[in-house]
Amino acid sequence: MTQYYTIFGQKVASQYLAMATLTTLFAGSYMAVSGPSKPVAASPPINASSSDEADFIKKFMDSIEGDDKKAPAAAAKH
Repeated sequence: MTQYYTIFGQKVASQYLAMATLTTLFAGSYMAVSGPSKPVAASPPINASSSDEADFIKKFMDSIEGDDKKAPAAAAKH
């Protein structure tokens, strides 16, 4: 047997109220835990006195970032 409740003048079965409560709970929990997306980290501005110096700094930073990406893979092989 189903228990009926009167909500805003309409009869609503208890199982529908239970499903609505669980859906709201899980959807709210999912939205609260997911949070906002993380912004992409921007590199700080390069304050170089010449374009040659700026190019050197960019190449150096790219080589350092490339080494960091390769290091975990190399460590896993040992």
